Amino acid sequence: MRITDAARAVGATPRALRWYEQHGLIRAARTPAGYRDYSDSDLARIRNIRTLLSLGFTLEDIATFDAFLDGRLPERFAASPGGPCEAALARSRERLATLDRRIAELTGLRDRLAASISTGDDAPASSRG
Repeated sequence: MRITDAARAVGATPRALRWYEQHGLIRAARTPAGYRDYSDSDLARIRNIRTLLSLGFTLEDIATFDAFLDGRLPERFAASPGGPCEAALARSRERLATLDRRIAELTGLRDRLAASISTGDDAPASSRG
C-alpha cells in the first residue's frame, strides 16, 4: 500500500508516516521504483504508535515500546528484570508523573484565572457592557 493510502487507513498524514520513519519507528518496504510499500503489519504498528502518541508519549518514549509495536499493545505491563516491559513500564511511570505535574500546574492556573474573573452579577446594570 502506498504512503497516501496507508496514511488515510490509519488516520494520519503522509508527512507523519515519514516522520515516524525518520525516527526509526517504522521501516516500510520499498517498491522497485523506490516508493514506500506498507503492509498490514506496518499499519498495525502505525496504529500502535498513534495510540501511544494520543496517550501523551513522545516519539522518543515510543522507541522504548519497540518490542510491542508490531503486536497488540498490552493492557498492563508486568516488569521482568531487564525485559522490554521493564523499560516500557518505567517510561510509562515517568510520563504519568509528568502528566500529574502538568495537571496540577494547569489546575492552579485555572483556579487563579477563575478567581480573577468578575462575573458582573453583582455590578449595577448601568455598568455592564
